[in-house]
Amino acid sequence: MQLGAFSVSLTVKDIHASKEFYEKLGFESFGGEIEQNWLIMKNGETIIGLFQGMFEKNLLTFNPGWDQDAQNLDAFTDIRDIQKQLKRDGVAFSSEADETTQGPASFIIEDPDGNPILVDQHR
Repeated sequence: MQLGAFSVSLTVKDIHASKEFYEKLGFESFGGEIEQNWLIMKNGETIIGLFQGMFEKNLLTFNPGWDQDAQNLDAFTDIRDIQKQLKRDGVAFSSEADETTQGPASFIIEDPDGNPILVDQHR
């Protein structure tokens, strides 16, 4: 099972203050729309997402079909196949991808300590 690119999605109170802080740690804007209260930042291979008013808690995020530079992978495990495998393994879902569709979809699971994990396929 290939989960794709990994990042941490942070719930922030003030996206401009958070952007400034993470720039001091060497992160640079990589994507997103600060005017829409979300920004993706990168330092080497490390990616963080800053999200103001979009999520209740910080999330671990995986993007099937992408590498760490958000470039499309030639081969990847589709999110619906990942979801089916996790269901077979007894993992509970907070939200599910529609298995009758193709292309972009997402689901959310939680680890045993309640940490949410977003699997978000963009293609």
